Amino acid sequence: MWSNISAAPFLLTGFPGLEIFNPWISTAFFAIYISILLGNGTLLFCIREDHTLHEPMYYFLAILAATDLGVTLTMMPTVLGVLWLDHREITWSLLFQAYVIHSLSIVESGVLLIMAYDRFITICNPLRYTSILTNAKVVKIGLGVLMRGFILIVPMIITLSRFPYCRSHVLSHAFCLHQDVNKLARTDITFNRLYPVVLISLIGFLDSLLILISYILIFGRMNCMMPICLKMRRTVILVI
Repeated sequence: MWSNISAAPFLLTGFPGLEIFNPWISTAFFAIYISILLGNGTLLFCIREDHTLHEPMYYFLAILAATDLGVTLTMMPTVLGVLWLDHREITWSLLFQAYVIHSLSIVESGVLLIMAYDRFITICNPLRYTSILTNAKVVKIGLGVLMRGFILIVPMIITLSRFPYCRSHVLSHAFCLHQDVNKLARTDITFNRLYPVVLISLIGFLDSLLILISYILIFGRMNCMMPICLKMRRTVILVI
């Protein structure tokens, strides 16, 4: 039994039973990999260079693009290494990979929430938009979303690093996830079973609920404004 994860070589299975299709699978993954890098990289470059895009909504889009890039750069090299080079062994870096993937998933949920909030302010309080979403507040919101994602995942990664593991163990994916490593621990894993479930349930439910409420309020505002817009249009037509 290994005393900690840093001394234990884990093996990635890749895609069992589909080995003969690895060249085709790897080609598809590589194409996706390049498209993600180019698409999100281009978006970040445009937002950085075009000063007309230096607004809250585009800052949030930049965070979303950076999040997508982070997940891709963390996961895809390992997947392609398994498919192309048959490099399946991984040790301590699996903790880092699992930490980044799960943290950025929470960050992405938070970014979608603040983008919904941005649209709510834009439509429901357009005259106060610049005073509500100042640059300082955008920075604070962005940092808050990042800190939420990266801090909430720390407890289960720390406990995962302290678990004892058996010598023979294989992960069921071509990259590392918390739940896969968790199954191979030879100790009480009650905390690591319950904590992610509670965490994802609360974050997923609360973020989705707040996004839904914001769009309900937006549609309600738009319905209220529709008669006013029609009346103004008729007035303009009559004047013409």
